[in-house]
Amino acid sequence: MSRSEPLSVSALTAQIKEILEDQVGEVSVAGEISNLRHQSSGHYYFTLKDEGSQIPCALFKGSALRLAAQPKDGAKVVAEGEVSVYAPRGAYQLIVRNLEPAGKGDLHQRFEELKRKLQAEGLFDESRKRPIPEFVERVGIITSPTGAAVRDVIHVLQRRCPRIALTVFGV
Repeated sequence: MSRSEPLSVSALTAQIKEILEDQVGEVSVAGEISNLRHQSSGHYYFTLKDEGSQIPCALFKGSALRLAAQPKDGAKVVAEGEVSVYAPRGAYQLIVRNLEPAGKGDLHQRFEELKRKLQAEGLFDESRKRPIPEFVERVGIITSPTGAAVRDVIHVLQRRCPRIALTVFGV
């Protein structure tokens, strides 16, 4: 499709929003809540995810007040709502109108099992904790060693804190 005038970013985002809202409409999505944030306004923001994907969600105060139970990190739920686009970020999201519990989330259960295992090994014991030094002496970064972002971090750290030892662990 060719146009004589290019679209503005806002115009393209508005078109995408209209298509998504018209074509997808109301949906029910099963997943696990993570990264839950409860704002002072009463709104909730969280990620609904499964093994392969995730979608940002917004649960506004009016809908949150009608829920039987408030959302919790790690909860497996069925979210009912509509897909929309948050224009300032150009990101699609699910505007949640209702949440129904669907059991305990598998991802959260695995996290809790790992936490219990490490606890049993004594890795969280107070005796293992070391005091936090007053000044940072070493920094370790776990990332791709070839990315532009890590080069920026290294450059800034060397410029601002030349005495700090830096180790990059490539993954």
